[in-house]
Amino acid sequence: MNRKWKTILQITPLKIALLVIIAVLALFILDVRFFKMVELKTLDLRMVSRGEMKPGGEIVIAAIDEKSIAELGRWPWPRAELARLLDRLSAAGAKVIAFDVVFAEPDANIELTTLDSLTAEIKQSGILQGALNMLLNRRKAAADMDAVLAESIRKAGNVTLGHFFHFQRAADPKELDHIDPETIIRNTHMIENSRYPAIHAFPGADDAFLPRAFAPQANIPVISGAARNSGYFNTLPDSDGSNRWSPLVIAFGENYYASLAVSTVHAYLGFPPLSLSLEHYGASGIRIGENIIPTDESGRLLINYLGPSQTFPHYSIADILTDRVPPEKIKGKIVLIGATATGIYDLRVTPFSPSFPGVEIHATVIENILNRTFLLHSSVMRFFDLCAIIFFGLTMGLVVGRLRPLPGLFAALALVAAFAGIYFLVFFKLNVWLNLVYPFTTMVTIYLSLTVFHYFREEREKKKIRGAFQYYLTASVINEMLKDPSKLKLGGQKKDLTVLFSDIRGFSAIAETLTPEELVALLNEYLTAMTDRVFAHDGLLDKYIGDAIMAVFGAPIDQPDHARRACLTSLEMIRTLSELQIKWREEGRPVFDIGIGINTGEMVVGNMGSKMRFDYTVMGDMVNLGSRLEGLNKEYGTHIIISEYTYREVKDIACSRELDRVRVKGKSKPVIIYELLGEKEAREDFSQWIEVFEQGLTLYRAGRWDQATALFDQAVKIRPDDHASMVYIQRCRNLKAAPPGESWDGVYNMTRK
Repeated sequence: MNRKWKTILQITPLKIALLVIIAVLALFILDVRFFKMVELKTLDLRMVSRGEMKPGGEIVIAAIDEKSIAELGRWPWPRAELARLLDRLSAAGAKVIAFDVVFAEPDANIELTTLDSLTAEIKQSGILQGALNMLLNRRKAAADMDAVLAESIRKAGNVTLGHFFHFQRAADPKELDHIDPETIIRNTHMIENSRYPAIHAFPGADDAFLPRAFAPQANIPVISGAARNSGYFNTLPDSDGSNRWSPLVIAFGENYYASLAVSTVHAYLGFPPLSLSLEHYGASGIRIGENIIPTDESGRLLINYLGPSQTFPHYSIADILTDRVPPEKIKGKIVLIGATATGIYDLRVTPFSPSFPGVEIHATVIENILNRTFLLHSSVMRFFDLCAIIFFGLTMGLVVGRLRPLPGLFAALALVAAFAGIYFLVFFKLNVWLNLVYPFTTMVTIYLSLTVFHYFREEREKKKIRGAFQYYLTASVINEMLKDPSKLKLGGQKKDLTVLFSDIRGFSAIAETLTPEELVALLNEYLTAMTDRVFAHDGLLDKYIGDAIMAVFGAPIDQPDHARRACLTSLEMIRTLSELQIKWREEGRPVFDIGIGINTGEMVVGNMGSKMRFDYTVMGDMVNLGSRLEGLNKEYGTHIIISEYTYREVKDIACSRELDRVRVKGKSKPVIIYELLGEKEAREDFSQWIEVFEQGLTLYRAGRWDQATALFDQAVKIRPDDHASMVYIQRCRNLKAAPPGESWDGVYNMTRK
């Protein structure tokens, strides 16, 4: 694995934070049910923590409560009582009267049943006379309580009736088989006055997200025909049974129907234009005159509960019928007629109570619409939720990742507290519901992950400290010492080894342009990468000499192929440097090049130094020659130069070209040097270029300057970056201008190290 991948895979606090953030974002997008349920509970907590809010005063509830049942008898009451209630409310000046009750069946009236039976018997006896017939019809009309209630509704002129829809459940699809098509058609006709009269469907509009009903359950015809409008009172609770959303639109057949709350507001505002807007993602809102009601894609309104039960004024119907409620309490109000008595079972689960009257839910929705006390939660808020996950996650990662455990704990607690405070404040003051669970989960998970990471990192650091001295020597040397403790003594032995020297070109000039910190970081990155290449081929890192590296192959463990290992290491060092150069350029950091010299031969290897401190190293003429070869790269513009002794060991597996015969400074015997180009199995073909260059080299040594120059020119055309050929072209020109003596042997004398 190269250094680039090692850097990528290296675990850091920031990377841990990013991984957690990505995981939480995936869960957020998938909308995992568990987190969704927890978030709903946090919404309930925020709503309850906010405390009670005072309603606007437009709504009162005429309650079918225990007191009314005690005085008027068990529910359902005779419809004459409800007609009487309507008359009293109208007389008191109620602006709108809405029923959270459906009159789906005719009134169970014993007197009317008796009269119908008597009429049938008289008719069969044949004694039915005109006067008697008129009398019976008059008595029947007086006894028909449905007609009496319908007449009161008609006279009031401000009644909104309630109805509901049946929904087929997947668990029991045959549950509603008893509802025949004729009944559905009849009931559909009865609820026409609850349809949205105008639908603004934008291009690509889709109603797939809207709740779709199977059949309506309307009021009986005589009552339905008496009212101007109506609305359904279905509630669609969340999966935990709590009612947090109010469906303001239900699709049935080809039409869309308004809820009891919407129809009541519509009547209260004087029946202004009412419309539903549909986009490609579903419902986008409902407009009543100038009032726009925000909904989700399913046409639901997020209910902003004002408080527990009895937040709105409740008046017992028994008190209204007996004039115990002053008319001014009713005048100009919306009066919702609904059940609050426990035995009637019209109780719902809400954030404030597990037994909240259904009629008060409708009152809350009407209040939200009239006074625009909406809870805001839309796709825009989801964008803020995504940003919050990223922001608070990164903040937690950056803060805790840089602190010790105890300060990190306090910082994490402070961040979580600040986060919760902001979210509750936004909810209390702005009525905005932002997702609390996912950012909180992100922060807690990052904190716990970083705590575990710090624990293991500290353990690793302690272990590193305990074994710190082993880094003065390579692991292979230590293992060899453990096998033979006598090797800890001073002294050495002669062995055939290969030595590698590398050095940075122009490092002093680069160092002047960098700060000490930048210089150390750059040098450490380079030395680490190069050292990894040495260790990859089991080389011995002898020492760092400033920016230079000295490595030995073949000791302390015998390696018959030590020359090959050294050459492969040098090629990989050049490739690794090329990768680093690309990275440094992208980062705007200085780029440098290196030269490598390799020599093979007999050297003295062992522990050199004093009894107090010594190093395992090599020395000898062959070591010095390796160092000189590294310096020759500056002369020829090459990267890797190997000696003829190394070449003999690797010529079968390495691609090289003879570069020169040189006499290094301090030595009288010349040595043939080669440029190491790559492995023979490499894709790049050097054969033509090497052949032209070496022909030129032969002519150069023969003193045929013009022919040699032509061949070196040809080599440059093949590889324009061939600096060595350019060097020889200049040499040929110089030698042609000042020919050498007859003693010239083609050897180039190096005058510098």
